[in-house]
Amino acid sequence: MPYIAATDRDRKAMLERIGSGSVEELFSDIPAAVRFPKLKLPPPLSEMEAMREIEALAAKNLSASSSAWFLGAGAYYHFIPAVVDALSSRGEFLTAYTPYQPEVSQGTLQSIFEYQSMASALLGVEVVNASHYDGATALAEGLLMAYNAAGAAAGTRDKAIVCADLDPEYKDVIRSYASAFPICLEFLDLPPEGAAARADDSTFCVVVPYPSFSGTLGDIAAAAKAAHAAGALLVAHADPIMCGLLKSPGELGADIVAAEGQALGNPMSFGGPFLGMLGSSAKLVRKMPGRLVGEAKDAQGRRGFVLTLTAREQHIRREKAVSNICSNQGLAMLRACIYLAAMGRSGMRKVAELCWSKAHYAAGLIAALPGYAVPALTSRQEFFKEFVVFTPIPAAEIAQKLSRRGVVPGFPLSRYYPERTHELLICVTEMCTKGQIELLARSLEEAAE
Repeated sequence: MPYIAATDRDRKAMLERIGSGSVEELFSDIPAAVRFPKLKLPPPLSEMEAMREIEALAAKNLSASSSAWFLGAGAYYHFIPAVVDALSSRGEFLTAYTPYQPEVSQGTLQSIFEYQSMASALLGVEVVNASHYDGATALAEGLLMAYNAAGAAAGTRDKAIVCADLDPEYKDVIRSYASAFPICLEFLDLPPEGAAARADDSTFCVVVPYPSFSGTLGDIAAAAKAAHAAGALLVAHADPIMCGLLKSPGELGADIVAAEGQALGNPMSFGGPFLGMLGSSAKLVRKMPGRLVGEAKDAQGRRGFVLTLTAREQHIRREKAVSNICSNQGLAMLRACIYLAAMGRSGMRKVAELCWSKAHYAAGLIAALPGYAVPALTSRQEFFKEFVVFTPIPAAEIAQKLSRRGVVPGFPLSRYYPERTHELLICVTEMCTKGQIELLARSLEEAAE
């Protein structure tokens, strides 16, 4: 039915119902100088007309599903099984995400418990919380965990070494978090094992990416050994998809592991909401922010779920707390839980294998193009899903040219690093077909010509 505007009689009746004599009286609390005199709205539309207009606006966007998509750099285009949307959109899941009364929130607590169990196995740690805003805040919280756990709060250690080849936005978030504490951040343009070798008796943690922002893989085991030898903790940020194929950071010796869970059943959605995953060894659990759910039995021996270690600063310090508990990520956590359960170990491994093999196939094709080079292949560095390409013309120019053809070739690194004008970060996931990869190679060659 078409929209029917309210008549003067309708307005009068509504004002009388709420006890107001006029529209002016209704808004009398708002200073006259800041009132909007008249809304210049277009004529009313029917639902059908409104939908048509919205769809026309949406069609102007270049979406991942309607193009050859090779853009990553923190938000990734992965397959989402239909069961994730079907289950997570149910009313009892969609609305009941905060267990304010744990004893009557058994369903919510069980979903958190199942997520924590699967995420712990994936990241190779003993405990995972639920959860944080995104991977950046989870990593910053991991750094603060290390700060409190390694005696830094007492003033004995105050330095954190951070690998420079970390997502630039993650580094900005770390700087913001650390600014509230007497923490000295040292960013080193070295691989994880090289950065950890610089740790000394003033270092409380070493932060390493796995893989790096450039997609390359460092020696996490060697980094953990070097950090521990200096009495520091190793904090790793991992790609959870990669952990389905390669050894997890926890297995390699990392004490604290953070990850971005967007790839686990959550769409890119123009940048959020995302899911911050954070886990650690059991000995650090009392330093961990966020919500933890444990399994217990009632007086009759029946299985139940409870909030564990709830006497933490978010509850008892209130406004003085410095960590966020982030209950608003309950739905993103639930989607990751459903995704992990649906995929299973074999499914996670298959997705990771596809990302690995397709990325290497793409890198080989591009490296053979005149004027292009893939440094990871030249130096024989291992990489996963993403790799840097040296381009013969500015990478931003290439991205602009190809996007008009429906090919999104990657991320021009000049956006974060103005001096790196001829470098393109390309991401290849299981969603990229062989035909799209070959189209990318042809398009890059034509763009250079």
